[in-house]
Order: sequence, then C-alpha cells, then structure tokens
Amino acid sequence: MTKSPKSIGSKPTGSKPVGQVTNDALQSIFGRSKVVIGVVHLAPLPGAPRYDGEAVEAIYQRGLDDAKAYLNGGCDGVIVENHGDVPFAKPDDIGPETSAYMSVVSDRIRRELGRPIGINVLANASIPALSIASASGAAFVRVNQWANAYVANEGFIEGEAARAMRFRARLRANGIRIFADAHVKHGAHAIVGDRPVEEQVKDLVFFDADAVIATGQRTGHAADLGYIKMIKEAAGLPTLVGSGVTPDNANDILDIVDGVIVASSLKHDGVWWNGVDPQRVNAFIRGLKR
Repeated sequence: MTKSPKSIGSKPTGSKPVGQVTNDALQSIFGRSKVVIGVVHLAPLPGAPRYDGEAVEAIYQRGLDDAKAYLNGGCDGVIVENHGDVPFAKPDDIGPETSAYMSVVSDRIRRELGRPIGINVLANASIPALSIASASGAAFVRVNQWANAYVANEGFIEGEAARAMRFRARLRANGIRIFADAHVKHGAHAIVGDRPVEEQVKDLVFFDADAVIATGQRTGHAADLGYIKMIKEAAGLPTLVGSGVTPDNANDILDIVDGVIVASSLKHDGVWWNGVDPQRVNAFIRGLKR
C-alpha cells in the first residue's frame, strides 16, 4: 500500500497540515544547517540603465572574484544576483540578454569553485531565474514574491508560484529548490494586510516553497528577532534571514533560524555595490558559534 506523504508547516496539535513534505533543502544542498550564503551583486549588465559599456569579461571576473572571497572565507554557497540593474524591471519586461549574461557568469562560478550556487533575478523574475539555474547547474532560486501580491518599487508585483512551478516542470528541473521570501523588503503589503503575516508565510508552504526567507524593510536593514522567530515558527520549513545580517547580530539570528544570506556587511566599507572584502568575510565566519 502506497503511503501518502507526510506534511510540513507549523501547526498546533490536532490541526491539519499546511503542505506536503520535502527533504530539508539546506541539508540536501549544503549538507548542513546554519548555513551562510553570500550574495554576488553583479555589476550592471548590458541592457540595464547603469551599464556603461564595461567589457562583459570584466563583469564576469568581478562576479567570480566576489564569489571566491565569500567561499574561500568560509561561506557555504553564494547567490548570483543582478543587483546592478537598477532600476529593476518587472518580470515580463526583463530581456533575454539578462538571462544570457547571468547564465555565463553563474556557470563559471559553479565550475571554478565547485560549491552550491543560487540565482535571484530582480525583480521577482522566477522564469529567468529558473532558466539560468537550469543552464548553469545552480541548486536553487530565490523568489521575492512567491504567493499573494504586494506593491514594490517596481509597482504591483504578483506571486510567481503557479507560473514558476509549471515552467520548472517543463524543464524537467524539479531538483532546483525554491527559496521564497516572506513579507519581503522594499514593499508595502497593505493588499494582504487583512491577513496575519503567519498566514502569508503558510501560503508559501502551501505553494511548495522549499525554504522561507525573512527580511527587514530594505537592503541592509535588520529584522526584529521576534519577527524572525514568528516567521520561523509559522513556516515549519528551513528558514533564513536575508537582510541586515552583521557580525554583531549573526549569532543571535542563527540561534533562531537555519541560515543567513549576507552581503552588505561583508563588502568594502559595508556598501553593497563595492566588492567583497575577504578580511570582513574571514572575521564574520570566525565569529560564528555554529
């Protein structure tokens, strides 16, 4: 007799489960929990407003250098992200050139460094992200709005789960895991404000996310520890914090969640658009108690 899958999701005794079980995404990808993932903020790519004609090889090399600084310093993996493409476009307005350039640099990082990588295409572009991940051998994608909707810098942003999961199935790429933000930064969530954040987190579980990411209000902003704990308990999934992680708060955060995504505090002068500072990375990892 075939057993039906067990379920996951935070639930009191006797309540119905929220979603179907999957194996622990962090253990599957990294072989551990309490992971540290650095973000490779790519320089502006061709086609983006801030692109000034820089040779693409130089862009690729800077991305590779940043990835090396993170991984040689002790981080467990990296996310490759088009953070230089400000102002970010909505998913359907992102040109194929972005996927092309990001696929090349992501493949080079994975091949040379041999460590797990993820992909995040801003803003909320799950289809390009999955395309890049499939082409480059990335293990996961980050999607900032997986379920429901909110108003962001780019305008009205809808959840990508339905489109993304069908696209992933067409690629036969079900091994690419989904890291989904909860109540993501840089936006107003008044559209769903009549529903508690805990319920919005459970929607991510219901729509088959593999991990949940909690953030502050903006890049580099730290979320309140009580807020982080609430998201972790509501998710019942591997949970990470994706903004505002510093040497001063990292251990307190990792006491609650399963991993951190860090960038700004590990850059030269603590500024996100600067290169990664190897000394900051080394000091950050040495200071962890995991």
